[in-house]
Amino acid sequence: MTGAAGQGVDPVGFGAPPAEDRPQVQSVSVYEKLRLAIVSGELRPNEPLIEDSLSQRYGISRTPLREAIQRLAADGLLTGRKRGWAVREFTADEIRENYEARAGLEGLACRFAAERGTDEEHRRIATLHERRRTMAPQEPGIRIRTNREFHDSILDAAHNDRLRHLIFLTGNFYLTRRVATTTSDEQYRRAQSEHGTIVRAILERNGPAASEAMMVHIMNAFETWKRFNAD
Repeated sequence: MTGAAGQGVDPVGFGAPPAEDRPQVQSVSVYEKLRLAIVSGELRPNEPLIEDSLSQRYGISRTPLREAIQRLAADGLLTGRKRGWAVREFTADEIRENYEARAGLEGLACRFAAERGTDEEHRRIATLHERRRTMAPQEPGIRIRTNREFHDSILDAAHNDRLRHLIFLTGNFYLTRRVATTTSDEQYRRAQSEHGTIVRAILERNGPAASEAMMVHIMNAFETWKRFNAD
């Protein structure tokens, strides 16, 4: 079993790095790309990582690629093989624990967003929700991207980089392409309704209500994941 699409965090973000730092920055970039590919299900459980193929795919040399792979192994996302590494398969209990941890972390971020976010940040959150509410749900790629944008906008408004990093480390195990393509219209509407509850609490600057709404939303997503994987 594996998780869902992850949310990237740019730990550099300060323009072009000095020449002497570029290999390290390149390693960070490919780390984030590979991590997203793993938690989104693009790289499947037990799939081997072929260095030649990955080097060509991301246009990088072996050194930053190997550094990224070592970091992913330290994160527990890879498992060793006789020859190299493969994507680790997560158990159902591990994914449940991940959802529970993420629910608490994102719930706290949502509270901070309600209490600390600027009016402009709140308007952006509301605008992203309205855009998702009115769009056609048939395209899973758009659904995944806009869902990530919605959650990221809440993290932006929380103004806590350490909390953002911890959320990044939990991955984003609640919306994969496979789940997005099989979610019923009713389930999609329910998720959108939950987003609406979150947005209303944020706009009212009701931190406890925003936190509770986000935790309910993520744990309901876990229930969807369980039903999907029980089929």
